[in-house]
Amino acid sequence: MEAELFALLRAVDTPSVCNAIEVVEGKRGFDRFTRGTMLASAPEAGALVGRAATAKISALAPSEEPPEVIRARRMAYYRHMADSARPGIAVVEDVDGAAAIGAYWGEINTNVHKGFGLAGALTNGVMRDLGDLAEGFPVIAGSIGPSHGFVHVTEIATPVTIFGLTIADGEMVHADRHGALVIPEGYLGELAGAIAKMQATEEIVLSAARAPGFDFAAFEAAWTAFEAART
Repeated sequence: MEAELFALLRAVDTPSVCNAIEVVEGKRGFDRFTRGTMLASAPEAGALVGRAATAKISALAPSEEPPEVIRARRMAYYRHMADSARPGIAVVEDVDGAAAIGAYWGEINTNVHKGFGLAGALTNGVMRDLGDLAEGFPVIAGSIGPSHGFVHVTEIATPVTIFGLTIADGEMVHADRHGALVIPEGYLGELAGAIAKMQATEEIVLSAARAPGFDFAAFEAAWTAFEAART
């Protein structure tokens, strides 16, 4: 990704990117985004933008595999995270789903993944150690909890599902306190122009609403101009 586009995407929130993708498509209906409310470890941090480095974990019960298999997969996981495409985001599905109790994302793992050069983490699972997470490594998670349970890696680099959104390893992800979405590969070159158009169009209504003396007549005029600009 070009540095300028990366900086732009970091500076705008995920709803703005969702709207911009609809500008690219010329219609409403884009649906590659998460459903439901997610939690952000650093709500005021900039957006996470990068290619997904995917994996799956479980923590409700100990793995029944031999210890050497568990350790080998764990090391393969960390190698994948260290060697995945940059800019990158760790995208980890907890297969325990709504019953998840294993806080995989805490002080140690956030510092390790930040050290690898990843920008942050996206998970349907659990985070902990709030206040002690690696600075500059936001986590967008499904819940907060105190225990790591019997957490172990079950799959590496396979498609994962986070709050209804299926993400393949290497896909471009944008995420913040609102949730996450996948940016279709073919849209990357058009996004900067789409974001600019969307922001200019929205400003028609926003500037009118913020002006002294705003009333229904001013709204009606602004909204008519807004609808004409976005079609």
